[in-house]
Amino acid sequence: MTTSSPFRLSRRALSLKPSSTVAVSSRALELRRAGVDVISMSVGEPDFDTPPHIKAAAVRAIEEGKTKYTAVSGVAELREAISAKFARENGLTYAPDAVTVTSGGKQALFNAFFALLNLGDEVLIPAPYWVSYPEMVALTGAVPVAVPTTPESGFLLDPGEVEARVTPRTRMIILNSPGNPTGAVFPPSVLEAVARIAQRHDLMIVTDEMYEHLVYDATQISIGRYAPEHTLTVNGASKAYAMTGWRIGYAGGPKSVITAMNAIQSQSTSNASSVSQYAALAALTQYEETARFIEMARQAYRERRDRIVAGLNTLGLPTPTPQGAFYVMTDTSRIHPDELEAARILLDEARVAVVPGTDFAAPGQVRLSYATGMEQIEEVLRRVGEVMG
Repeated sequence: MTTSSPFRLSRRALSLKPSSTVAVSSRALELRRAGVDVISMSVGEPDFDTPPHIKAAAVRAIEEGKTKYTAVSGVAELREAISAKFARENGLTYAPDAVTVTSGGKQALFNAFFALLNLGDEVLIPAPYWVSYPEMVALTGAVPVAVPTTPESGFLLDPGEVEARVTPRTRMIILNSPGNPTGAVFPPSVLEAVARIAQRHDLMIVTDEMYEHLVYDATQISIGRYAPEHTLTVNGASKAYAMTGWRIGYAGGPKSVITAMNAIQSQSTSNASSVSQYAALAALTQYEETARFIEMARQAYRERRDRIVAGLNTLGLPTPTPQGAFYVMTDTSRIHPDELEAARILLDEARVAVVPGTDFAAPGQVRLSYATGMEQIEEVLRRVGEVMG
C-alpha cells in the first residue's frame, strides 16, 4: 500500500520552504512524550488569559444570537471602533469603510499582498524578519528582498539600506515595529525617512503594528502619519489583549486597497468569527478595563525582559535589549556556530526549546520568548548556565 498521492501539487505549494524549526519542534515533542521536562521559550503569544470584560462580551454576543454571518469586512460597530482607535491612538484618519476585519493579522497581510503584488514585483523586508513575510510574498509570485540590520544597532533599520535596494521592480516595503523577532522599535526619524522613500518611488508600505502596546524604552509611532496615501496599517487583538485564539486582525488604508482586500476575503474565508468580533469591540470600547490590563502585562513583560537580557549576557551570550514585543535575539556562537545545532544542544542538554534564527534571516542567533513566568525564566537561565559550563 502506498501513501503517495496520484495528484501533482501546485507550484505554489511546492515553493514553500520547509521550516528549519520543524526538526527542533519534533524533537521537543519526542522528549515531552518521554516524560522529559522541556521548558518552551518558543511560543509567540501572551501567557495571560483574555481579560474578563472581553470574555463577558463574547458570552453576551452568544446569548443575544449574534452568531450569524456578518459583512465580509466586519460588523459596522467594530469597524467604527477601529476607525476611532486609529484616530485616538495612532493619529491616523481611516473612515470605517477604509477599515477591514480579518481572521487574525496574518490574513490581513495575506489579503494585502494578494491585492497589491504581481508576478516579479520586489518587496523590501528588514531582516531579521517574521518568517511568514517572505513566504507570503513569494506565494503571490513576487520576490522578497531582505534589508539587513545588525545586533550592534539594536536591529534598527537604516533608511540608506532601504534606498540602496530600490529598483524599477520594487513595489512594496514591509515594516514591523515593534518587531518580531528582534523587539526593535523604529524611531520617528527612521520612519519619516522610509516614508519619503516610498513617496519618491511610489511604493506601498505595509506596516504590521501588532505589538504596538508592548513598548518599553521607546515611543511607537505609526508610519502612516508621514505617508498616509502610501500606507496600509495592519493590527489586531492577539498580542495587546491576549486574544491569540480569537483570531481577530484588522487593517486600515486607502479605500481602493481595502476594497480589493475585501473582495479577496469574500472568495476565501468570508467574515471573521462574529462572536470574536463582538469580543474585540469590547476591547476597543471599554477603554479603562483594557488599559489596565495592557499596563499590567507591559510591566510584567518589562521585568521579564530585563531579567532574561541580563542573565543571558552574564552567561556570555550577547543579547541586545529589545525595546518592544516579548522576544530576545541571542547570539549562540559560543554554544555552536550553527544556530540549528545550538538550538538542538539547548533542547537536548538544557531541555530548553528555542527558535533558531535560520528562517528569520538571523544566522548564529536564536529567539527566546519571555511571554512566560519569571520562575520559568530563572530556571531557563540556570539550565543554560549548566550547558555553558
